[in-house]
Amino acid sequence: MNLGSAWLLNSTNGEGGQSRLDTRLAPLGAMVPAGPLASRPGVLPGSADGREIITGLAVSPDGAGMSTRVSPGRAVVQGTAAAGAYPVYLSESASITFGDGDPGNRRVDLVVVRVYDDQQDASGKTGAFIEVVPGVPAAKPVAPPVPPASLPLAEVTVKAGASAGTGGIDWRGGAVRDRRQATVAAGGIIPADRGAGFDGTYPGQYRDNGAGLQRWNGKEWQDLRPTWQSYAPTWGAEIGDQPSIGNGRLTGRYLKDGPQVQFYASLTIDTTSKFTSANSNWYLTLPFPPSLAMPGSFRARTGSGPGAYYFGGCYIFKTTPKEMIRGLPAGTGVARGWTCPAPDGKATSDWVDATHPTPPQPGSWYEVWGTYEVDA
Repeated sequence: MNLGSAWLLNSTNGEGGQSRLDTRLAPLGAMVPAGPLASRPGVLPGSADGREIITGLAVSPDGAGMSTRVSPGRAVVQGTAAAGAYPVYLSESASITFGDGDPGNRRVDLVVVRVYDDQQDASGKTGAFIEVVPGVPAAKPVAPPVPPASLPLAEVTVKAGASAGTGGIDWRGGAVRDRRQATVAAGGIIPADRGAGFDGTYPGQYRDNGAGLQRWNGKEWQDLRPTWQSYAPTWGAEIGDQPSIGNGRLTGRYLKDGPQVQFYASLTIDTTSKFTSANSNWYLTLPFPPSLAMPGSFRARTGSGPGAYYFGGCYIFKTTPKEMIRGLPAGTGVARGWTCPAPDGKATSDWVDATHPTPPQPGSWYEVWGTYEVDA
């Protein structure tokens, strides 16, 4: 299926070159940069009712037999840096058809917008097309590589033996995996992407991560309005054998606002959690290493029966080559040195672990939280 394009066909081309309609419909203008000469490829975002991020160039999951349709839309396809970027559009819905399935194995085909430019690629043709790139049948198939000067739209799984006569592709069984990404004009805000994240291309670039705006500072995306995020803390012991969580639970949450981090981490013991009875001094790791050591808070409910509540503190700390914790690399942030009174309410110098303040039972839980400073 041919697409309309701009900045691709000369007026001497047999098809008449770029028309006024091409100029009006193609997404002309400077797009988000991906380098000195390259632009971020992608589909222009938007929907008629404003409720969806991208509706253009969608591969429909409601196909029939071996065919489905691609919706109208506009996109930018990046060739080589020297070749530049190609703005393209599809003005009306287009049908695409997939080859029959392999007799023995599934395969994953890739639907792409592909640009051919004979002046750049010596392909013998010039134009923009929607193509199906067949994958290789296998027990665990993967999509084929994206061809040069192409923009992936979707992966489509073709089951073994699929054909028009056998019912075709399992469209309603999750055969289509969306691969579209968004692009916008230079300085615009890039909408939340599907799949893996991406680094920014210049300090001061903005994106929407689906929960709020983020700004690229040259090293990482920073939330403009920070939101709580999840992280996976590690449970460890400073002395003796390392514990294992088993069927217990570890949870972590944090909110990072520039150089300030608020965090919460918890440990819940269950029937297959393992730990030694030695004076092992437990800890939980932090989402980011602190720039300065400082105090934090601690709470637990542990002991036989329903258990008792214990309140105390912890020490927010970063390991260094001179101050290491066994098993952790230098530069790791930890909430260590959990302290609380003994069961009789008296102060003690013991740190919390499998023996203090009392041996844990399935359902016992421990929490640490606090606010600390990190390097900007």
